[in-house]
Amino acid sequence: MSLDLPMAGIGSRFLAMAVDTLIQIGIGLVALIVVGLLGVTGALSGIQQSSVWLVAGLVIVVFLLMYGYFAIFEIIWNGQTPGKRIAGIRVVKDSGRPLTPAETIGRNLLRIVDELPGFYAIGVLVALLNAKNKRIGDFIAGSIVIREASLSELKPVWQTPDAAEARSTPPLGGAKLSIEDLSLVDTFLNRRHSLAPDVRSRMAHQILDRLKPKLLLPDDGNSSAESILESLAYERRSTGNS
Repeated sequence: MSLDLPMAGIGSRFLAMAVDTLIQIGIGLVALIVVGLLGVTGALSGIQQSSVWLVAGLVIVVFLLMYGYFAIFEIIWNGQTPGKRIAGIRVVKDSGRPLTPAETIGRNLLRIVDELPGFYAIGVLVALLNAKNKRIGDFIAGSIVIREASLSELKPVWQTPDAAEARSTPPLGGAKLSIEDLSLVDTFLNRRHSLAPDVRSRMAHQILDRLKPKLLLPDDGNSSAESILESLAYERRSTGNS
């Protein structure tokens, strides 16, 4: 069983795209003005072949605006562009993990296909035909677009006999975990009973190792990785910060 992440709808994705497109147009107009001024300056100075280099530069700027814009922002802002931030949505892996830079770049390069034959026709059609509103780039990268969930929306459905003990554990630094970290922990805790024992143990330790730089873990070695993850989830929610 996996964590039910709040999926972003077509409407919120369209809003994000509209905002990002306006920003791209604005940047493009500024670049066009700069290229125009450089062209005039080069012509007045008698620089030969200046127009060839300016056209090449303009092509590079257009490509970076069309595809690099999304990839760069989603890498820096952990799955968000300015438009996605305004719309309150984010790109993550199906499991709830953040995408790697390589996955982000690959996902956005496939916009070339999603845009065909124009106005993201293929991307919109594919998104409408699947329950998670995935476009082709999402299928290739194994990603989904989710709504930013507050702590009140991230309700844990897992329960264990040690729940009371998890609540009473001394602070472990769980307040420093992000919403994405909490989603990852919940995803594992929901799925763990369907995993083979060795896989379950290995995944718990891998997740804990990833979170350790943010934590204040005791050195007694008496707590299992799973129990620490449970305590972290309770502690993170108790902060009330979204």
